[in-house]
Amino acid sequence: MTISVLRTANAWYVRNSNGAKRIRTDASTTAELLADRAAIAAAAADSGADVVDPAELQLQSPLTKPCRVIAQMTNFESHVKDSGMDPKTMPLTFFRKSSASISGPYDDIVKPRHVRFLDYEVEIGLVIGRDLPVGTSITDANLPEAIAGLVITNDVSARDVQLPQTQFYEAKSYPTFTPTGPALVLLSAEELVRFGDLRLRLSVNGDERQNALVEGDMLYRPLRALQSLIRFQDLFAGDLILTGTPMGTALSAPPKPIEIIGSLLPPAVRWKAFFKRQADNKKYLQHGDVVEARVATDDGAIDLGTQRTTVVYA
Repeated sequence: MTISVLRTANAWYVRNSNGAKRIRTDASTTAELLADRAAIAAAAADSGADVVDPAELQLQSPLTKPCRVIAQMTNFESHVKDSGMDPKTMPLTFFRKSSASISGPYDDIVKPRHVRFLDYEVEIGLVIGRDLPVGTSITDANLPEAIAGLVITNDVSARDVQLPQTQFYEAKSYPTFTPTGPALVLLSAEELVRFGDLRLRLSVNGDERQNALVEGDMLYRPLRALQSLIRFQDLFAGDLILTGTPMGTALSAPPKPIEIIGSLLPPAVRWKAFFKRQADNKKYLQHGDVVEARVATDDGAIDLGTQRTTVVYA
C-alpha cells in the first residue's frame, strides 16, 4: 500500500484512512526524511491517537528547497503532435528549473507583471530516493531504490519569455511556477510497476483541459530518463524530475499554412505575428482562474491527490 507523506511548516505527517498522523522525526528536509524510513513506517502503522484532519493542516510542498529540479521536454506523444512535431524524431531532452519556483499545492500562482501568456502543464514528478553519483547503474531491479515516490507538479510557463528567446530556464523558474504536492506518495516496487496506469488530469475553473494515461502516450519512461541523466548528472535524495505533460496546454502549433508562411518571415516579424494570434487564445491563465490537477490510477489504488491553485496577477 502506498504511503502519502504531507508537510507543514514545522512537521511531517502520514495520511491514512483516519486522518494524518505526525511522523516523529527530526528531519527538516525531504532528503533527511527519506533517510528516516523507520519513523515513516512507524507513523504509517499507527492509526491510533493524535490523528488530525488533513484539511486543518496548512500544507506546504513535500519537496524542500534547495534541490535540483530537472524536467523532460515534450515527453508525451500527444503533446509532441499538438506542438506540430513528429514523435518518431523526438529525442530525450532535459532542461532545468530553479527550485525557488517550488510552491505549495494550494498556494497562488503569481504571474509577473511583464508576462503576458501564462500556461499550465500537469506533470508527474519523480522524487529521487537516494544519492546517485554519475555512472550509477540503474536497472528495473533497483529503480524502486532510485525513485522514492511521486508527486503532482504543474510546470507553469511564461510562453512569451520561453519561445522567442528559447529561454526555458527563466520562463519556467519564476517563484510559484512549480506547484508541488499535496502529497509525496511513497511506492513499493510492485506499485511503481503500475506507473503506466497513472492518469493525468488538469482543469481550469472546472473546464477539463488535460486528460491522458501515461501508457501509450509517454515517450521516455522513468527508467530510460534516469539512465540518461545519470551519465552526466549527479542526483541526490530529494531531487525532483518532471516527466512531461500531455496535450491540452494553452499553447499549440498554428495551422500548417500559417506555420509555413511564418517561417519565411524575419524572426522579429514572425514572433510579433505569432503573439498577436495568441492574444485571442482564451486558454491562457487569467487572474482569478482556479487550476486543479489530479494524478491517480483509474482504480484509485495509487492516488497522488488533488492540487488546487489560484492565479494572481502581480
